[in-house]
Amino acid sequence: MRLWVDHTTHYTFSAPVTRGLQRLRLTPKTSAGQSIASWSIGLEGARREVEYDDENANHVTLIAFEPGVSEVTIRCEGVVDTNDKAGIVGQHSGYLPLWHFRQPTELTAAGPRVRALLSSISGKQSTLEKLHALSALVRGAVEYASGHTDTATNAEGVLAAARGVCQDHAHVFIAAARALGIPARYVSGYLMMTDRIEQDAGHAWAEAMVEGLGWVGFDVSNGISPDPHYVRVATGRDYRDAAPITGIRYGLHDETLHVKLAVSQQRVEQ
Repeated sequence: MRLWVDHTTHYTFSAPVTRGLQRLRLTPKTSAGQSIASWSIGLEGARREVEYDDENANHVTLIAFEPGVSEVTIRCEGVVDTNDKAGIVGQHSGYLPLWHFRQPTELTAAGPRVRALLSSISGKQSTLEKLHALSALVRGAVEYASGHTDTATNAEGVLAAARGVCQDHAHVFIAAARALGIPARYVSGYLMMTDRIEQDAGHAWAEAMVEGLGWVGFDVSNGISPDPHYVRVATGRDYRDAAPITGIRYGLHDETLHVKLAVSQQRVEQ
C-alpha cells in the first residue's frame, strides 16, 4: 500500500520569541514492512541546525527559531510504501540493549493498578498469547476518550481515570508488559483511517519483544496489530523518547498550537 502523509504543525506566540530550539522526530523509519518513497520537512520561521540519529535510531532534525519570530510552521510531506507483516517488525537492532526496554520510566512504572490488571494473565500462555490478552485487558480497562489525561499522565493515572487516548493505552500496555519481564517500547506514527482523510493528530501504539519473532506491534486502541495502514516514525521507552516535537524557548509567551494532518492511500502506477 502506498500512503501519502501531509502533516503541518503551526505555532503562534503572543509576543516575539527571542530564541527557541526544537527536536523533530518526524521522519519515518525504513523498517520491515515499510520503505520511504519520499519525505520532506519544510520550515517557516525556523531553520535547520543539525540532523542525527538518536539512541533509539530515530532520525532527529534539530531546528532553531528565527530571532523575534511570532509564528513557526513545520510541514512534513511524503510517501511511504507499506506491506502487511502482521505487526512483526523483526529482531532487535540499534544502540540500546534489550534490557533497557524492561526498565520502568516515570510514565510506565507498574503500581497496584497495573499489577491488578495482570492478575488474569495465565502463566501457561505463550508470550504472544499473553501480549494479545494484555492488549484486550488494557482496552477493556481504559475507555478511549480525550480530555481526561495529558502527556504527563502515567500508567497508574490512566487506569485510575479509566479513560484515555492511544498514548495512554500504549503506556499501560508497556508498563504491564515490563512487569511481566517482557521488553516493550512506545511507537509514534500515523494511521490511515478508513472513514476520513483529515485527522486531528498522529497515532501511537506499542511494540513488545517475542522470542523467535522479534518486535511485534500492538495497537491497543484499535485492538489489532499494525497492518499496511500504519506508518512507524519514532520509538522509545515512552512518549517522551518518541514525541514528534520537543524543545525549549525563551520568554514568557502564550502559545497557540494548530495541527493539520491528512493521511490517504495513493494509487501506485504500474
